[in-house]
Amino acid sequence: MHIRASDGAYLHVRDMGTGRPVILIHGWPLNGDMFEYQMLALAEAGYRVITYDRRGFGRSSHMAGGYDYDRFADDLADVIAAQEIDKAALVGFSMGGGEVARYLSRHGSGRVDRVALISAVTPYLLKDESNPHGVDESVLDDMQERIRADRFAFLQEFGKTFYGVHFMSRPVSQALLDWTFSMGAMASPKATLDCVDAFGRTDFRPDMAAFNVPTLIVHGIEDKTVPIEPSARAAARAIPQALLLEYEGEPHGLFATAPEKLNDDLISFLDGGVDLESRRRRMEEDIYEAGGPFMGSVPLYP
Repeated sequence: MHIRASDGAYLHVRDMGTGRPVILIHGWPLNGDMFEYQMLALAEAGYRVITYDRRGFGRSSHMAGGYDYDRFADDLADVIAAQEIDKAALVGFSMGGGEVARYLSRHGSGRVDRVALISAVTPYLLKDESNPHGVDESVLDDMQERIRADRFAFLQEFGKTFYGVHFMSRPVSQALLDWTFSMGAMASPKATLDCVDAFGRTDFRPDMAAFNVPTLIVHGIEDKTVPIEPSARAAARAIPQALLLEYEGEPHGLFATAPEKLNDDLISFLDGGVDLESRRRRMEEDIYEAGGPFMGSVPLYP
């Protein structure tokens, strides 16, 4: 079905189940279908699962403009209002983490119970003097040039990095890569280009103070698309009620490369997160024993 946003755009929404509501917010350049593994697991666990296609992507309106996070946050607010959702869990993947951050700072947490940031771009991706571990601006410029030259060739190569095909010992299937390509190809070329600026150049650090609900952060240590240091680790330091889980050996698209682990952690978090702290400590021990980076002390939600 579609709901009408406050500026007249139409947003494609999928709403199934009758339990506590969980809203899944997709990454770039995909759409809400990317959460296939999570939608099924959450619905079977008794949750009401809502996904929607960001404007410009999938089956939502392909507008000429308006691809900025204030508008995206208002779209999320419109979905929440139209579906009469209260006490929702917001789960933002990659670019979708920006919607979570801007929604909380722009609309507050009155209708939100808890949030999760999965492979998210928050709090700030762009490298500058204040963010030395960020991504060089030339990387974003190159992405936009390649999209303009041959968007479809770009999508094929991007999908391989997205899922770690070049370095994972057990990469995803060609069929899943084809499925990912088809989602990206559905997007508006204008939205695809403009959203590189949105997720790559938006500074969410001022928004982080609005995270006043329990927050789960999940990120793959081998993420080559959104590096872990300026994103998940910085977010964990900025959010007092955050619990960070680092997935050893996982790439950006861990929703498909480690779906069972992610689904178990999400459901545990949504159920109250009783066992997640001990799980984090075991993860750190495994990473330390393997000779990998060790986070040490990070903020934890009570």
